[in-house]
Amino acid sequence: MTTNLLEVSDLAVHFPIKRGLLVDRTVGHVYAVDGVSLSVARGETYGLVGESGCGKSTLGRAVLRLVDPTSGSVVFDGTDIAGLRGEELRRMRRRFQMVFQDPMSSLDPRQSVESLLLEGMKAHGLSKGPAEDSARLRELVDAVGLPARALRRYPHEFSGGQRQRIGIARALCVEPDLIVADEPVSALDVSVQAQVLNLLAGLQRDLGLTYLVIAHDLAVVRHVSDRVGVMYLGGLVEEAASQDLYDDPLHPYTRALLSAVPVPDPDLEDRRERILLSGDLPSPAAPPAGCRFHTRCPWAQPERCADERPQLRTIEGAPAGHRVACHHAERIRSGELTPHRVEPEAVGAGIPGGAPAELPKSVDELL
Repeated sequence: MTTNLLEVSDLAVHFPIKRGLLVDRTVGHVYAVDGVSLSVARGETYGLVGESGCGKSTLGRAVLRLVDPTSGSVVFDGTDIAGLRGEELRRMRRRFQMVFQDPMSSLDPRQSVESLLLEGMKAHGLSKGPAEDSARLRELVDAVGLPARALRRYPHEFSGGQRQRIGIARALCVEPDLIVADEPVSALDVSVQAQVLNLLAGLQRDLGLTYLVIAHDLAVVRHVSDRVGVMYLGGLVEEAASQDLYDDPLHPYTRALLSAVPVPDPDLEDRRERILLSGDLPSPAAPPAGCRFHTRCPWAQPERCADERPQLRTIEGAPAGHRVACHHAERIRSGELTPHRVEPEAVGAGIPGGAPAELPKSVDELL
């Protein structure tokens, strides 16, 4: 048995952009995910963070084969699921499930909770008869903090937090090993978020689950994750143990993200460094050459940044397992390089083939 339950190697997901009146022709691609490699150990929670449009949700869906990868491999428990088709893929899907961002849109309003949960069990051959199924369903709703009478009700009769608990119960009903949670609490009230996060942690402890948690809220990721990967424009720019990343961020983009997180101490909040990024996230249909962050980076240098895409690597003095994709990480960390003003640039204004400038700013517009 391997230590890692999930291994993603050089994964790419490119969506074609088509134009034409009579015959569609491909005039370019949206590089939603472009060369991501990561691994998730058994029983671990891996947090994936980044701003909207960076490709983190597409990466999660590609891991579960909800979208087909363009290239690369996704190895789940020793099996490359990127190459599975038909019945083989359907059987494998019992072992990995997803908790979606919007609990209301992910639940069929015409089905009761009992019907929603029982459907998955029957689809994967886990139904054992009315009596045993009924006991199993009561056990599931109890595990997510809902009363047994919730089984007879419909999604619209619940609050947002309760609907998310139903979504979690639906993922658990087929006894998976891996759960991909895409923004599991972003649609919930702050008072409910902690309850759902504590529920996920408790279920992991009791059932030995492995999580890939996708979020843009750094406080959420810090609370639940063992390791964190930071994505920017389709690529992974930094990866580290959760505490190491927050104590000593190495990539300029990670520093900018953390500088935006409020601190409850007013004096410390006034004194700490703020990094304001200029411009918007470039279009994933026309990403900048070289380091994709260099158009907004306060530490960008004339050499290498605009010409050579950096690879994830470890640097001297950083904790083991702390990797960063930056040519000048050592000089930034030591203070040798100081931040400078960045003028906003017009990037991604068009693509080869005569496509118009109005390209989608995020992958979500295509999905």
